[in-house]
Amino acid sequence: MAIKELDKLYQPTEVENRWYSVWEEQNIFTPNDSKDETFTLMIPPPNVTGILTMGHVLNNTIQDVLVRRARMQGKSTLWLPGTDHASIATEAKVTRQLKEQGKNKRDIGREEFLNHAWQWKDKYGGIIIQQLKKLGASCDWSREKFTMDEKYSRAVLEIFVRLYNDGLIYRGERIINWDPQGQTALSDEEVIYKETQGHLWYFRYPVKDSETHLVVATTRPETMLGDTGVAVNPKDDRYSDLVGKTVILPIANREIPIFADDYVDMEFGTGCVKVTPAHDPNDFDMGQRHDLEIINIMHPDAVLNDRAPKGYNGLDRYEARKKVVEELEGMGLVEKIEDYVHSVGHSERTDAVIEPYLSKQWFVKMESLAADALKVVTEGKIKFYPQRWVKTYNHWLENIKDWCISRQLWWGHRIPVWYCCGNDEGQCQLDCKEPIVSIEPPDSCPTCGSKDLFQDPDVLDTWFSSWLWPFATLGWPDDTKDLKRFYPTQDLVTGPDIIFFWVARMIMAGLYVNKEIPFSNVYFTGIIRDEKGRKMSKSLGNSPDPLDLFEKYGADAVRVSVLLIAPQGLDILFSEERLEQGRNFMNKLWNSARFVLMNLPDGLPPELNSFDADKLDDSDRWILSKLNRVMGEVDHAYTEYKLNEAIKKVYDFTWGDFCDWYIEFAKTRFYGSDDADYQAAQIVSVHVIREILKLLHPYCPFITEELWNSFKRDEEPLLISVAWPVADIQQINEKTERDIQLLMEIITAVRNMRSSLNVSPGKVANLIVRGDSELCASMNRQADYLRRLAKLDSIEMGTHKEKPDQSSTAVVQGLELFLPLEGLIDISTEIGRLEKQITDMEGRLNAVSRKLDNENFVNRAPENVVTHERKKQEGYQSDLHKLRQNLEALQI
Repeated sequence: MAIKELDKLYQPTEVENRWYSVWEEQNIFTPNDSKDETFTLMIPPPNVTGILTMGHVLNNTIQDVLVRRARMQGKSTLWLPGTDHASIATEAKVTRQLKEQGKNKRDIGREEFLNHAWQWKDKYGGIIIQQLKKLGASCDWSREKFTMDEKYSRAVLEIFVRLYNDGLIYRGERIINWDPQGQTALSDEEVIYKETQGHLWYFRYPVKDSETHLVVATTRPETMLGDTGVAVNPKDDRYSDLVGKTVILPIANREIPIFADDYVDMEFGTGCVKVTPAHDPNDFDMGQRHDLEIINIMHPDAVLNDRAPKGYNGLDRYEARKKVVEELEGMGLVEKIEDYVHSVGHSERTDAVIEPYLSKQWFVKMESLAADALKVVTEGKIKFYPQRWVKTYNHWLENIKDWCISRQLWWGHRIPVWYCCGNDEGQCQLDCKEPIVSIEPPDSCPTCGSKDLFQDPDVLDTWFSSWLWPFATLGWPDDTKDLKRFYPTQDLVTGPDIIFFWVARMIMAGLYVNKEIPFSNVYFTGIIRDEKGRKMSKSLGNSPDPLDLFEKYGADAVRVSVLLIAPQGLDILFSEERLEQGRNFMNKLWNSARFVLMNLPDGLPPELNSFDADKLDDSDRWILSKLNRVMGEVDHAYTEYKLNEAIKKVYDFTWGDFCDWYIEFAKTRFYGSDDADYQAAQIVSVHVIREILKLLHPYCPFITEELWNSFKRDEEPLLISVAWPVADIQQINEKTERDIQLLMEIITAVRNMRSSLNVSPGKVANLIVRGDSELCASMNRQADYLRRLAKLDSIEMGTHKEKPDQSSTAVVQGLELFLPLEGLIDISTEIGRLEKQITDMEGRLNAVSRKLDNENFVNRAPENVVTHERKKQEGYQSDLHKLRQNLEALQI
């Protein structure tokens, strides 16, 4: 039965929409319960506020490639999708939306605010999920999770209670990273440090009952209003006689002690350090060691409070800074001011400058959790790709600090802690100081029976929920059916920027809860940057909308293009022009498939394994050998998570070996008169293109499924469910590969000679080959292909053949090729044309050489201009050499 002819042009949009619907309707993305071996991958949950970026395209294409291949390998695959509630980002968006409506978050209260937040989530949240479908992501959407789903939220509360009962969660007053704009605590990992041009102010603090001063240096003058001591190093002889005395703090006019502490660096500044325990973590530690008073001079919005001296209350921190400097200058207590470049912490979400702030917060003790997570990576139970990230991971875990998990927000998992008597200080008449930690809201205080209970107002850090992602999404702690089947997972694909936020903490949580690693392999993607090396961002306007790219090039073309330029773990320099490579490849694949189908007038031929192998010719054996070699190389690349190498292998084989060469060989047989040869070409062409479609499917699922529909046999399933191809090493034939490689090189050389000498394409030439007898014998067996593909008539080969006069020459693998030109071209006309071209090229070369010989030009012109001129020079030299060779061949 004849096969329906493919359209002349590939139309990706129609194909992509149609096949994704088919896959979903047939529930192909859900795990196959009949399969024993499982493969599980958890999507890094994008923020519910998010939209698809090129970073998501890279990350999720890699995941889809791994999942689709595992599915074809016969595994029960689960790629579990979902979104993260993103406390800070979502609360900021909802707050901004309310402000536009003339409403204030504090005025409407917590309950109404949360109603607005859920309404916002239902309306706008999850847009990215629909966009991921456009990419082709084969997730099991029936299992989609949200980190504030009821069951997931219960898991978050469960882990909090367990950790608290195990003594791993505590509440304490510590210096934390405070975002005065978002008015919430941040973990160290949520602080982005930026180099900032600032100043280092040197202030004189008068020593009491003395004419001397101590000079201290600071980058934050406003904090001096909260100073409660001055520290020097105990080994610093300059100040040993002052230890134990006091200084009078200017402006505040408060007496504060001079003390010795090993923390002080004698070489920095003057060797004297002003100590503000409420506004610096190191100062806080010194304050604890020396029992200093703690004076917090700021409100949560970084406006100075009533503990600051008169005249400062109500000033913003930067206004206070300016006033402090002016006042001290007026008092003659400014020693000097230096320009100073330093790293200043900014909130990852709001970009506000972080304020080290003394606050009562909830923390997770990290030391024991980190030790276990460090061990499994060090022992190789969890492997990182690229491996260099192990060093970064180890360094962080070896220097880890306790994790601040409370956030002063409303959107998120509220901390499951209640305090007796309606406050968080435990000021109950029966002294109920211990908080009540419970998954379910308690009815009364277990100590005194009071029903006057107050729940902690804070919510948990978003990462405190997402560190449970690999197992909370599978039903833990209540429903463990999926957990038993799909946990631990196999692979994780993520960015290195969240190695601390998420990867390390998931490992900790998995080991703590399940006593198992959550995954075996972690693939860290690179960062997609623009051509100038800048990270893509909306603010820079250098980040294209992937949906626009899908519309213009097709999702398959975008997927393939991005992975072709994405070496394992390295940053990617992206430009839209690079998507042309993927689109061109899709068109090449489509046209080759279309050509093969046009030569199957009676439908699909028999399968290769039913055909007599003796009837195959060398080009058949060559393409089958190359195919099986590539299959093995692709599988090896997958084992090393070098997915760009895997697609490059298939790309090169498909474009170069199959489309450019085998199809050319097959054409001569399709148009020939030998029926057996015709059928052999059909069988091999169909077999190879079917295997190509299987190898390519994980990368470009839509076009391959569409083409498979034309090449599949009636009883076969969709390509997404077909078995992954396995290399047959018996079909790898190195001698045949060498012979056909030589044939291709000779054909190419002859074509190049004809082209360079302007030989008319319709004219048939003769060829004389001189060289090794074995190579000549090999090429004699391929004489038919040589004649047809190089447009040759007679071919003479031997070890002692004479070079004819007026012939063009080339050398291939030691064989000398002679192409007699008499009768092919008008030699005198061609000589005149070449001489004219040589004169023109010499003029161009002389002009650019004079420019490059000019030292003023080379030294003063921009580097890219000089480089361009050098490339022109090299090109002219190469072209001139070829023209002279061609002229010489004609003049002999």
